[in-house]
Amino acid sequence: MLKILAAVVALSTYGFLPTLASAEEVSCNAPKDQWQKPEALQTMLEAKGWKVKRIKTEDGCYEVYALDDKGERVETFFDPASLEAVNKKDGD
Repeated sequence: MLKILAAVVALSTYGFLPTLASAEEVSCNAPKDQWQKPEALQTMLEAKGWKVKRIKTEDGCYEVYALDDKGERVETFFDPASLEAVNKKDGD
């Protein structure tokens, strides 16, 4: 029991558990016929200096794995209709 408690405390101290919770809460609900193409999102991000590694669909959002303009790994969720960021997770 103490080992489990210690693990939970350690993970929450480093911000791991809140990140998991917030990632699960991300959901986009735009109708598919209003979605912009992933290429439009990639073009927009590359214009901001990002290096896009992968774009996939997750919970109705575009999920982007990239290096941001500072060279840091990020995983960010975007609304596919507006291309607005709805959540950002820093990479390891």
